[in-house]
Amino acid sequence: MEKPQQQQIFSVNTEQQFTEAALQTFRYQAFHNPIYSKFIEGLNVDPESVFSISDIPFLPIEFFKQHEILSDAKQPEIIFTSSGTTGMITSRHLVTDVSWYVKSFRQAFELFYGPVDQFCILALLPSYLEREGSSLVYMADDLIQQSHNHDSGFYLYNHNDLYRQLQKQQAAKKPTLLIGVTFALLDFVERYPIQFPELIVMETGGMKGRRKEMIREELHDILCRGFGVSAIHSEYGMTELLSQAYSKGNGIFDCPPWMRVLTRDTNDPVSLVEQGKTGGVNIIDLANINSCSFIATQDLGKVYSDGSFEILGRFDFSDIRGCNLLIA
Repeated sequence: MEKPQQQQIFSVNTEQQFTEAALQTFRYQAFHNPIYSKFIEGLNVDPESVFSISDIPFLPIEFFKQHEILSDAKQPEIIFTSSGTTGMITSRHLVTDVSWYVKSFRQAFELFYGPVDQFCILALLPSYLEREGSSLVYMADDLIQQSHNHDSGFYLYNHNDLYRQLQKQQAAKKPTLLIGVTFALLDFVERYPIQFPELIVMETGGMKGRRKEMIREELHDILCRGFGVSAIHSEYGMTELLSQAYSKGNGIFDCPPWMRVLTRDTNDPVSLVEQGKTGGVNIIDLANINSCSFIATQDLGKVYSDGSFEILGRFDFSDIRGCNLLIA
């Protein structure tokens, strides 16, 4: 089976095109990905008999902790690793062609927010900057560079500097995006509340064991008041993916055209549930062509008729993950 090319994947704009690309990607990975191939074989699924997205097997995300999930014989250009507490086994995403990731997050950002060079990008990601292999830091760093704005940059715990920069951006009336890990945003607004209605605040989820977990509504209410904004944006992504979904408020996410979210029966992992019903979150990420594009996550969620979705929590006993949202 021929491998889909970037132009094909990132030009998808109809349901038929997505379905065709997904089935082509599935057959390619079923043949070229040894771990995924064995998983499919264990389910007694013949790849040649799969003609519908609903029949594609989704690889449990836990496989990234124990195996090298590759559909490409090339050496990795970069290895992304998940966050975790001491002693926890973390996921490893071997990326053999990082241009797929760059193309994915740049095009998705522009789709949802417009050209990145119109923004000042500020990143408050202390826990991610303090370790190696964060795909979120890689993305944020590239967006900062692509903004071509000398005021764009990363912040660790220098909240006073960030506060002064936000004041500067507000006075200059420059469109500004602040992307931050949840606990760091909360720490910031407790000491440096600001009224900046035009600011886009994007939380990436994750308390990282630093603070008590809270429901989304409570979290967003605190952040809205702390930054003086009407809504909190969110990014939904993870180490094992090369694409992200975005929410512009109320915890409702939309995917770029080459990504889809489906929900599976929590008691029967191979069966999907109807739209609007809670289930385990399955993700199709066609940008993840050289790894696995069909992943069964440990998140719980709902998918709506327009393709948007929300995350409602996680399966019991699943690992704490830095890039996933809180229970809503």
